[in-house]
Amino acid sequence: MWIIKKRWLFSAFCCLVLLIASPLAISQYAGAWQTAAGTVTSWGLSFQNEGQPPIGNADAAYLKQFNAYYVGDTSTENGKTLYLTFDAGFENGNTAPILDALKKHDAKATFFLVKNYLDTAPELVKRMVAEGHTVGNHTANHPDMSKIADRAAFEKELTDLEDAYRTLIGKDMPKFYRPPQGNFSESNLKMASEMGYRTFFWSLAYVDWYVDRQPTREQALEKLTTRVHPGAIVLLHSTSATNAQILDELLTKWESMGYRFAPLSDLL
Repeated sequence: MWIIKKRWLFSAFCCLVLLIASPLAISQYAGAWQTAAGTVTSWGLSFQNEGQPPIGNADAAYLKQFNAYYVGDTSTENGKTLYLTFDAGFENGNTAPILDALKKHDAKATFFLVKNYLDTAPELVKRMVAEGHTVGNHTANHPDMSKIADRAAFEKELTDLEDAYRTLIGKDMPKFYRPPQGNFSESNLKMASEMGYRTFFWSLAYVDWYVDRQPTREQALEKLTTRVHPGAIVLLHSTSATNAQILDELLTKWESMGYRFAPLSDLL
């Protein structure tokens, strides 16, 4: 009987802890919740209030010293701005309709790509550049960069992609970097900054990356319209069939809410 009572008390205690902790639940790629001064290895967000920027597990002031960002101007003095970004490690037929929707709304985005994408879908990369979008560095091989302490190995992941981009496009790659899976360390941020890179995390995303378990149209729109906020750096995956289906409608909804779209370069 005492064992049963202890189990009941333990279960009740766990439920209480979960209830207290739930407002601090971290969304996509959640890692340990730590202060900005600590060692943070996985980007995470806590959404507190609808329509307001979430709290990152490293704050904007801490990130800025390494030329890193997760949110833009959150004021509304100059209108409400969104910064659209897409991550992609491969092409599966969804990027073309995404580009069509962006063109329709005259919205310039940043596509963070890996080397496999440049090698296998060069015409789409050329189209991105021709239509005024930015191609950013998502590393050559998409490793967990937080586990790479060696400077030469870290730099090689970025410079190998730079070389592939220069060969394909004939120009130097913009110095925009997004760590794969949002995994990073302070030394990573320093090394990227010393290479001249700006590191971009995000303040709005949803679970869209499982190609065989895509969210419904309704689920996607609900997440992306209730959590949108001024200055949001939006992360979507261009491998998502749902994103390809809803992007025109989503951009229209955001416009009706008073938002405009700007490239990441405007943040700088």
